[in-house]
Amino acid sequence: MKVFYSVLANSLAASVTNTFVWFAVTFWVYLETKSVLATSFMAGIYIGTVALSGVFFGSLVDHHRKKKAMLISSICSLVLYSIALFIYSTSPEQRFKDPSSFTLWAFIILSLFGALAGNIRMIALPTLVTFLIPEPDRDKANGLIGSTNGTAFLIASILSGMAVGFLGISWMFLLSIGMTLLTIIHLAMVSVPEDEIVHTEQQPKSIDIRGTIKVINLIPGLFALIFFNTFNNFLGGVFMALMDPYGLSLVSVQAWGILWGILSLGFIVGGLVVSRKGLGKKPVRTLFLCNIVMWTICIFFTMKSSVVLLGVGLFIYLCLIPVVEAAEQTIIQKVIPPERQGRVFGFAQSIEQAASPLTAFMIGPIAQFFFIPFMTTGKGVELLGSWFGTGIDRGIALVFIATGLIGLMVTLLAMRSYAYRRLVEI
Repeated sequence: MKVFYSVLANSLAASVTNTFVWFAVTFWVYLETKSVLATSFMAGIYIGTVALSGVFFGSLVDHHRKKKAMLISSICSLVLYSIALFIYSTSPEQRFKDPSSFTLWAFIILSLFGALAGNIRMIALPTLVTFLIPEPDRDKANGLIGSTNGTAFLIASILSGMAVGFLGISWMFLLSIGMTLLTIIHLAMVSVPEDEIVHTEQQPKSIDIRGTIKVINLIPGLFALIFFNTFNNFLGGVFMALMDPYGLSLVSVQAWGILWGILSLGFIVGGLVVSRKGLGKKPVRTLFLCNIVMWTICIFFTMKSSVVLLGVGLFIYLCLIPVVEAAEQTIIQKVIPPERQGRVFGFAQSIEQAASPLTAFMIGPIAQFFFIPFMTTGKGVELLGSWFGTGIDRGIALVFIATGLIGLMVTLLAMRSYAYRRLVEI
């Protein structure tokens, strides 16, 4: 447990840094360009790359010691952040105000890929739980990982808004580079008792997607669970693309950063509840019940143009995310052999995240050219404006409500399926 806590603390520092960069760059790009399209494309590029890289990252974790994989993650982030800072420092400021600028998008992609390298850690951590923690306590350890991610989210939210509002993007990158260096040094000094790579003679030393699919297919309902989470992420792309523009239409960037810091307590609360109470005897049922609550919240938390209503809804929503993630991790740790877990986690990440970029890329133009005009100068003003309100934020809010309705209906239908009944007994 001492080793697990040391690695968890190191991952907290790395997650704070990577989330800090992701949030700060997103805030900064929107404020510089005032373009919803730019932020939606950023979300699409990031999540799309997460989807494409998941299987490769999972194979990397399976074929290297977990500590080495985590060091590779931080070194990649360090290099990419340094190059991004160099580009910003040596380019004319005007290029970063034009959403079609090649320089701006080179800067964005380097920044996002630096944050993306942190996903190697996200895959390695639950595999560490498998061989460091006894099975009866793994759901609680997964809850601690959720709380750690929430703590990172909280700290990064506050720091990113403050950094962009008061210090500027250059200082943000200098702080990130310094933190990444410290993370590398600390992890190098942690001794992880992994004498050899978990590997079997029959297992090829490759990505081996076909073998991974075969292993997943042996577990009744596991593919159905992955595809259910994939659909949820398809809808979740709406949050990635539009939440920051919506929030920044209500409050300043500094207030938005502080609000996200407060809301991130939800991650911590949810993770701590799981770490203390576990997930119950049927983690799959817990996962689906949480989804029902989450989509119901999505229907109502933007019903009025109120930062208070938004904040309360998001807090409850964020409390449930660690529960959902811990449930999926616990199921995979229980039914998948250790030598395959990195690739299964990576495969699940790739499949589940593949849908979000489609939504992120589509929803920006749809919101910009249909929903926003509908609620500013279109028929929506006459039909809904008297009680729903009008303006850019109301157009974005309408997208969230439609997303919640679709998500709730699909979740209720999925709970009536044969695959759900099989998987819930695991």
